[in-house]
Amino acid sequence: MGKTEAGHTFLARLGKKRLRPGGIQATNWLIGQANLSKESRVLEVACNMCTTSIELAEKYRCLITAVDMDAKALEKGRKNIAKHKLEDYIQVVQANAMKLPFADESFDVVFNEAMLTMLNASAKKKAISEYHRVLKPGGILLTHDIMLTKNTPEELIDTLRGIIHVNVSPLPIEGWTSTFSEIGFREVSTSSGAMSLMNPKGMVRDEGLFGMLKIMINGLKKENRIMFKQMFRFFNQAGKSLNYIAVCSKK
Repeated sequence: MGKTEAGHTFLARLGKKRLRPGGIQATNWLIGQANLSKESRVLEVACNMCTTSIELAEKYRCLITAVDMDAKALEKGRKNIAKHKLEDYIQVVQANAMKLPFADESFDVVFNEAMLTMLNASAKKKAISEYHRVLKPGGILLTHDIMLTKNTPEELIDTLRGIIHVNVSPLPIEGWTSTFSEIGFREVSTSSGAMSLMNPKGMVRDEGLFGMLKIMINGLKKENRIMFKQMFRFFNQAGKSLNYIAVCSKK
């Protein structure tokens, strides 16, 4: 595989299904804020393999539109949806978060996990403005990203960018909350904690013991070993000062 493979693509190839910094713990907190029912109209942006969309459709039988820019990820998503027989509940669309192909006030809830971190300041605001536009009045935006803490050295972000081959721009808690407020969201609440992405205990919680062992075995194969060890070492040592943040913003 190429040396410039993005970290989340690399982990997905190893068999990781939860590609979010706070894993299932953060996703479950977000779902708890959503007040979903079968009448809810949901948009998931950067849906990747549709893991969250499938869980929502199975539990709430709500109608979901799942969008991503990555055609390969969407193909995996379609297969996952078919496997779970949820084609009547989830529609998959290739689309750009900064120019969503939907009318104003189309959705009750927008989910967007582990994407805003990858955008620079102006792109973040452009995407969040689009989420605000397509939400109905009183609608809820649920996001999940990487958060800087007071103990995060500035140079650590450059190290992270080099390891995962993505130009990430995480923010401290105040940066995240003020960005949503500036766009026009009236209520912003948060939950945060230690990242579980490559933490052994967090990986067992997110993937199950068998799933974690599969990822570790694949990660230690010759062609994956260097990048896997770099990522594992970073997130469990220097990168421990990076947290996840889950944010609920109401329009």
